[in-house]
Amino acid sequence: MFENISLAFQGIWGHKMRSFLTMLGIIIGIASIITIVSTIKGTNDQIKESLIGAGTNAVTVQLNRDSSVYDISWQGVPAGVTPITDETVQSLRQIDNVVSVSLFAQRDIDDYNTRVCYGNTACSGQIYGVDASFFSASGYRLTRGRDFLEDDFAQFRKVAILDEGASSALFGSASPVGQVLEINGEPFTIVGAVKRAASSDFVIETYQDYTMYADRSGGRVFIPLADWPIVYKFDEPQSAVLKAASTDDMTRIGQKAEELLTASQISADAAQRGFAYKSDDLMTQAAKIQELSNATNNQLLWIAGISLLVGGIGVMNIMLVTVTERTREIGLKKAIGARKRRILWQFLTEAAALTSIGGMLGVAAGVGLSRFIASAMGTPSAVSYPAIAVAVLFSMLIGVVFGMIPAIKAANLNPIDALRRE
Repeated sequence: MFENISLAFQGIWGHKMRSFLTMLGIIIGIASIITIVSTIKGTNDQIKESLIGAGTNAVTVQLNRDSSVYDISWQGVPAGVTPITDETVQSLRQIDNVVSVSLFAQRDIDDYNTRVCYGNTACSGQIYGVDASFFSASGYRLTRGRDFLEDDFAQFRKVAILDEGASSALFGSASPVGQVLEINGEPFTIVGAVKRAASSDFVIETYQDYTMYADRSGGRVFIPLADWPIVYKFDEPQSAVLKAASTDDMTRIGQKAEELLTASQISADAAQRGFAYKSDDLMTQAAKIQELSNATNNQLLWIAGISLLVGGIGVMNIMLVTVTERTREIGLKKAIGARKRRILWQFLTEAAALTSIGGMLGVAAGVGLSRFIASAMGTPSAVSYPAIAVAVLFSMLIGVVFGMIPAIKAANLNPIDALRRE
């Protein structure tokens, strides 16, 4: 084997220009495939990050009626749906790969029974009643002031935290900390400001985009969930945020949480009226968008594969020329006892070595080209290491497949006729 590899590299090095031109088809084909695969992976990662957020892995489970989110702001508190209990929260935490569970209540600020203002300036967006773990579970980080304390919940302190949208709308670039908001006539002291740790820019072009992103575009005011009855005078069903250990766990965790919350918090009568808890299955939405992207990219992969076929034909052509050039050498080897298998493996090894070197050069060219395109055009790109490994192995396989006919021809040469060849 090692002798065959040594002979292969000697043959390649002995005809450097011819070998390089033979490799060129393999190099171009592999480089095209690596570039396309890297672009596909980068695009899919960007889609997933845009929908889900970079590393937050948060699954939101909300009360639905007839497949749409039930809006308590306008439709009122539903009969037969109870607030989520501590026992249910413990059950949610026991779902495999759940890192944390948080509860929250939400209302639109600009509905008829919610008003948030600072002096004469009114705020729009949403008001949230949250528990102590909401910010970490949902991917927020503190930018000013402090987080909610345990005493804020235990003593029903009327304190609030703003996100960057609400802070900018009410206070511009000034710090909101220490100022007093009026929420439905109740004074709430602002103690901090938060920002999404993994925020993305959303482009709303369709109604589906609106339903997905609208709640992320307005300002948000957060108060302790314990204070919710102070503002709205009664308890109401909450929503849940479950933080998954990884992005891949999100869909399964969301489905488990749906089943548990629907079974424990919704009466049979309310279920008959169409109430159920549903999760935002962003992984499925991302997968659907990725499928549309992949359909076009897969066609490009087939086109790039044609250049590999052309490269393989070039390898076969050159190997046939090599067999013709080395006919006397083959005849001499067979005359002194070399078996057909030895000759066959020698030429197969040379063909595989030729295409393998082309494959590795193609990988280097593909990685460099994908990064150049990403930098020049602002398109996402991410190198796929499994694709690199497959590309090198596939280039070697091309050498074996297309080198088979020349190798068989060399192995079947009659030693007497080969020695007579000029």
